[in-house]
Amino acid sequence: MKEGLKRARFDLPAPAGDSAATIVPRTSPPPPDAYLRTALLAVMAGALLSAAGFPLGWMVGAMLASAYLGWRGVAAVPDWVRPAGLVVLGLGLGQTFTAPVVAAVAGALPVILVGGLGAILAGIAVLPLYRRIARVDLRTAYYAAIPGGIMTMAVLAQRAGAGVPAVTLAQTLRMAAVVLIFPPVIAVFATGARDAAFTADLPPLAWGGLALMLAGGAVVAFLGGKVGLANAAMLAPCLLAMALSGFGALPSSVPRWLVDAAQVAMGASLGMRLTPQALGGGPRRQALAALVSALAISALLAVLGVVLGLVSGLPPVAVSLGMAPGGMPEMAVTAKALDLAVPLVLGFHLVRTVLCNLLVGPIWRLGLRIGLFR
Repeated sequence: MKEGLKRARFDLPAPAGDSAATIVPRTSPPPPDAYLRTALLAVMAGALLSAAGFPLGWMVGAMLASAYLGWRGVAAVPDWVRPAGLVVLGLGLGQTFTAPVVAAVAGALPVILVGGLGAILAGIAVLPLYRRIARVDLRTAYYAAIPGGIMTMAVLAQRAGAGVPAVTLAQTLRMAAVVLIFPPVIAVFATGARDAAFTADLPPLAWGGLALMLAGGAVVAFLGGKVGLANAAMLAPCLLAMALSGFGALPSSVPRWLVDAAQVAMGASLGMRLTPQALGGGPRRQALAALVSALAISALLAVLGVVLGLVSGLPPVAVSLGMAPGGMPEMAVTAKALDLAVPLVLGFHLVRTVLCNLLVGPIWRLGLRIGLFR
């Protein structure tokens, strides 16, 4: 497998960033009407769920629409759609990090670190359940069970010699399950959970300033990918907006409708990962194992999030969302949609990603040495 799985069967994103939007391999370019059909149905489904009051409706609707068309073999999403959505989302999230909010997140860093370690341990706890159902080797089960994200865990699994298709399937299905389950559950408890310490006063919309931010976000995303920044399409613009907001130099706010458009872009791209071609047609027991373990780890981390929130004095609902075993962009935009301490939720997911990169491999080797994994 050369170039970090860039052209493997699952066409995983390169480690430098989340630039590959469409996962389905193609032997010939799709017809133009496939792009139009997918875009129209994704927008319509997203608008319908949003109007019905479904949390994260734009993303979930677009995801279900593109997955439906993908299963029929008539879906197409341009490669640039997901990176463009991530740039917008990164700017929208980063703008919330004013100086007082940064101080509040820094004060919560010990709790965030505990949460990141807790997520890894929860993955180890559900490892036997996943392995028993999936009937895969222990190494593959380990990398499939830990909630580190699709790209991160697939790359780590490849380096460790684990079964990359099974790991990719497990991580993808867990992300989809969390996107479908967590937002409506969190929304039930979100009323009155807004925390002033993590809420920013944003400047008004200024079209010229917004254009500069979008251009700057695209440039830093490109440069971040070149230097190997993980998930550069989102993190680099987020860091740019954080810096501008922290120094009080933010030229414009990012409007809600633009974030909704980013949700559609991300949802449509995620839906393409749920097609038979993208999932590789793995054994059904692996898919079942992924879904069952996703529910188990979601329950564990939700409880841990509530406990951490109550003990630390942080908003338990926001901490639970920060602990959710879904993707960082998806859970951060859920927090934004529900007006729940976006910087805190983003901090939890960012730290967990870093800890997974640093610790998952060493923990595996240590566990083998001391007989923890058998």
